[in-house]
Amino acid sequence: MKAVWLLLVLVAAAKAEKTFIGDQVLRINLQSQEQLRLLQSLEHEEEWQLDFWLHPVSTDLPVDIRVPSSSLSSVKDFFLTHNIPFTIIIQNLQGLIEMEKIEMEENQKKERSTKNINFGAYHTLETIYSWMDTLVAQYPNLVTKEEIGKSYENRPMYVLKFSTGGANRPAIWIDTGIHSREWVSPATGLWTANKIASDFGSDTSLTSLLNTMDIYMLILANPDGYVYTHTNDRMWRKTRSINSGSSCRGVDPNRNWDAGFGGPGASTSPCSDSYHGPFAHSEIEVKNVVDLIKSHGNFKSFISVHAYSQLLMYPYGYTCADVADKAELDSIGREAAQKLTSLYGTYYKVGNICNIIYPASGGSIDWSYDSGIKYSFAFELRDTGYYGFLLPANQIIPTASETWLALKHILEYVRDHPY
Repeated sequence: MKAVWLLLVLVAAAKAEKTFIGDQVLRINLQSQEQLRLLQSLEHEEEWQLDFWLHPVSTDLPVDIRVPSSSLSSVKDFFLTHNIPFTIIIQNLQGLIEMEKIEMEENQKKERSTKNINFGAYHTLETIYSWMDTLVAQYPNLVTKEEIGKSYENRPMYVLKFSTGGANRPAIWIDTGIHSREWVSPATGLWTANKIASDFGSDTSLTSLLNTMDIYMLILANPDGYVYTHTNDRMWRKTRSINSGSSCRGVDPNRNWDAGFGGPGASTSPCSDSYHGPFAHSEIEVKNVVDLIKSHGNFKSFISVHAYSQLLMYPYGYTCADVADKAELDSIGREAAQKLTSLYGTYYKVGNICNIIYPASGGSIDWSYDSGIKYSFAFELRDTGYYGFLLPANQIIPTASETWLALKHILEYVRDHPY
């Protein structure tokens, strides 16, 4: 195994693929406001090239930071000097990445021989798009594959539409993979799409829903970024657009919506992973969704699936003020989280984005809510940091299965509470 790992590292280097040899992920549980202030100052420290997986926003929440090997000694000395306790939650980031690659390659060989997709594995964009055609062919009276536009690098963006017919029926939106390194999100989307199609006709509640409403699923909301995580940089988060006047590429597609745009929790720096872009809806990937939602005009729910932290959230992120429907959304979220927990005991926190994770302006569900889509929710899937963005493939199906229970509760509630 060590020889295989070394070979993969050498191949990655030859392909100019970014490697993370010696990088670690540190967790800090803040104990004071002074420590919080110090961690916040590190977010603007460019020399150490820190990658904040969980940001410093409160002494109640942990902070996870990927620290490049070249900065480890300096960062750890800084923490020790300021009496900031930390633990190493990922000792060898590159090792996890190489294990993930080996598993993907072994799975691809099996799939080529069996001609069947494995929902318990991670897949490339090409495999996902090809499988969509398979699903449509298998369920032609229920599922269609529709292109809603092209990405910045001219890749098609496809939605799967689940419908039993009828024009402009009330609809539910679900997207996965808006942040490209959050692989368990589109993997969960893939499993969920298959679940919806295969359970129609046998699941009475789901069948009732699809007899009156449509479901739209965008499994890869950031196709360029997703491809880039497979070919160049596993930790890439943003889109791949060129930023005028900067050598740094990409915009955070979940800071680019016209909802408190440019406010707290979004960066003005093109080199930041939370860069909001030059203007709202500057990213074609975001604009494609906005145009579809607006032209349709009858979406009743908007659900965006992210990872990680095990949270079920509702608006707002751009302000900590309560939305008008807070009581109802909170009740729905808590009931959905209980359904999720019932399968494996996985615990989810529920609340508005600003209060349970961090202020984040320009987010999709804030935009959808402000656009009149009351039932707007965002999931942060497994885990709580042990693997972070590198959740092992053997957790995909458990994650998707438990998430389905929460999703289904929300879908049923939306069906039963028209507005």
